[in-house]
Amino acid sequence: MNKQFLLSISILTLMVTTFVWCNQRVLTASDRQRVEKPELYVQLYSVREEGKKDFQSPIQSVVGIRYTGVESADYKDGKFYDLTPGEFKDKIESVGMKVLSSHAGRSLNRENPASTDWVSIWKWRDTAIAAHKAAGTEYLITASMPRITSLKHLKVYCDYYNEIGRKCKEQGIRFGYHNHAFEYVEFDGVTWYDYMIENTDPDLVLYQMDVYWTVKGGKRPVEYFKKYPGRFEILHIKDEKELGESGMVGFDAILKSRAIAGTKHLVVEIEKYYFPPFKVSSLDMITLLIFYLPSIEHVSDSTHSYVMG
Repeated sequence: MNKQFLLSISILTLMVTTFVWCNQRVLTASDRQRVEKPELYVQLYSVREEGKKDFQSPIQSVVGIRYTGVESADYKDGKFYDLTPGEFKDKIESVGMKVLSSHAGRSLNRENPASTDWVSIWKWRDTAIAAHKAAGTEYLITASMPRITSLKHLKVYCDYYNEIGRKCKEQGIRFGYHNHAFEYVEFDGVTWYDYMIENTDPDLVLYQMDVYWTVKGGKRPVEYFKKYPGRFEILHIKDEKELGESGMVGFDAILKSRAIAGTKHLVVEIEKYYFPPFKVSSLDMITLLIFYLPSIEHVSDSTHSYVMG
């Protein structure tokens, strides 16, 4: 861990301990409202445990800390969190937020993508696009794909993504792909991720780069921004656990370079926590991380959106 993170954790731990000792609550709504913070969206996967018990509760909680919208992580068969698109949209908007984006995808035939049941695939995709339009989402993102084994198969996926992008564009939605580390392997001397970017239409397919997984894949995000300027409309700002925890992701350089990347929105993704064993909820961790974000230079520009996810 780097020194900045250790100092941040020490301060946050002291704050948490004090709040729990005094109130048995980490942060009250009034406490949250007093915190100066940039505009933020929240990826609902970050509050998945709370959401299992009561979908509305974590939504209301992030309003208390002045998030401005959400990114969905649970779309299935035309519904979001078992709600119709209209119901989901209404619940989010009823507390003064909006649905920015959503992760939803359907993979092709694993053995041979070209032999996919395309009728079934496009039926699923058309339903998904219609549902996302009805829910008011601006972006529909494919979160991952199977670990394929050849450029031939990868080209099928690129054509597939171009077509999804075309269909989304017709409905006023932007389509994109979110990476992990495995996209940085090579086939015949060609990096998988590079091939995808070069074989998809910039007007139809954006890339939601996950900066943590890019670093884990042995690459540098800023180098990709320079190599493929304008392609990274959304970034996932993420670390192994809490932001700054590993010391391996150069957030300052990444955020400083967002103009050349073409970045309009930042999605801060938190999959794992050090804090829950100490009885701090993921909602409180999301709140506490607001103290970390403004400490990084170039994050306070209010013309950009910040997404917790």
